[in-house]
Amino acid sequence: MAGSDLLRKQARRVAAGLGGDVPSPCLSVCRMDGQAEFCLGCWRTLDEIAAWGRMGDDEKRKVWALLARRMEENPT
Repeated sequence: MAGSDLLRKQARRVAAGLGGDVPSPCLSVCRMDGQAEFCLGCWRTLDEIAAWGRMGDDEKRKVWALLARRMEENPT
């Protein structure tokens, strides 16, 4: 299964509140999309990436929900 497929599956799980700790979506593919303004690896914006370490689990789950939506709207 490709990394993007795994990320999509994980995004649905985390956004639904399944599992314990909220993992980082980082796949070490750090390349920004100039038009959509999000990372092509993890689908986060620069602001979300910068704030991730300061976010609580609820905030991180909200970001994961955004990631799931972004991936649905922008299939690759």
